[in-house]
Amino acid sequence: MGPRRPALSWLLFALVLAVVATLLLRQIRHVLIDRPDTRPGVVIPLLIILSVHVFSAAYYALAKQPGEFSGLRTRVDALYFTVVTLATVGYGDITPRGQASRLVTVLQIAYSFVFLTAAATALTTRARDMVVRRTERDRPD
Repeated sequence: MGPRRPALSWLLFALVLAVVATLLLRQIRHVLIDRPDTRPGVVIPLLIILSVHVFSAAYYALAKQPGEFSGLRTRVDALYFTVVTLATVGYGDITPRGQASRLVTVLQIAYSFVFLTAAATALTTRARDMVVRRTERDRPD
């Protein structure tokens, strides 16, 4: 990714994604086992935002290499492309042209399907369970 030290950039990218994925899985597990001392309503959204920024930074770094992207020039462009890819909208104004940028885009799509979808599902499950518990607690006997 980075033009000066590409191997280090790829390693850092992979490491950060692995750490975020591990933290997301941990939060998902906490929701599934109904661990009361956790705060997935805070942690999961922060990890999702971190994931978006990791991919955005990767796209911005890749865009500095000739032939990798068409239409991606700024950090805002990179963030925009990340969110559009996450939402599976695909406007077409920014397109990955090089093999590395296409690989990261495919990785983001797979990452989103697996980790971010599972995290969002866990978060909504926790929220639903909390509403049910409050409703049952507040119901007159």
